[in-house]
Amino acid sequence: MRILYQLKYYLDYKKTVATLNDLLKITNDRIQGFSKVEEKVWDHYLHLKNNYEEMIRESQTMKSDLLGLITNRGGIADDTSTTAGALNRTWIDLKNSFSGDNSEATLENVMFGEKAAIRSYQAALDSGDLCSESTFLVASQLEKLKSSYNKFSSLERNLD
Repeated sequence: MRILYQLKYYLDYKKTVATLNDLLKITNDRIQGFSKVEEKVWDHYLHLKNNYEEMIRESQTMKSDLLGLITNRGGIADDTSTTAGALNRTWIDLKNSFSGDNSEATLENVMFGEKAAIRSYQAALDSGDLCSESTFLVASQLEKLKSSYNKFSSLERNLD
């Protein structure tokens, strides 16, 4: 019976680590995506620059927290990004190379990435694969993602 309990405990932590690694990759996508926002965007949307810089700082903190949880759970962090994120960044680069002023498109891409991150975080919480400490952290990070998204959502509505 003790062996079964230990096996279940081990498998639960493997699920937690796998889910946290997925979120780490998404956070890395977010950080790399933010690097695509060019300074000229702020010529048109200067009022958003401080919020944007806060999103970058939050992302770095989120990454650090996820790395800590993964290692505390005995896991090995997969500190890469997702294939989908890499393809999206390549697509953004391609679109930007053919457009003149791409400020609106760039900010629309930020919003697209934020929506994707929110969906992924919510799916991780809904999966039941997280331990309680991880659930608390992921829920907290999800609230930060939603807050940053809300700061930019009025802009997105104005761009439509």
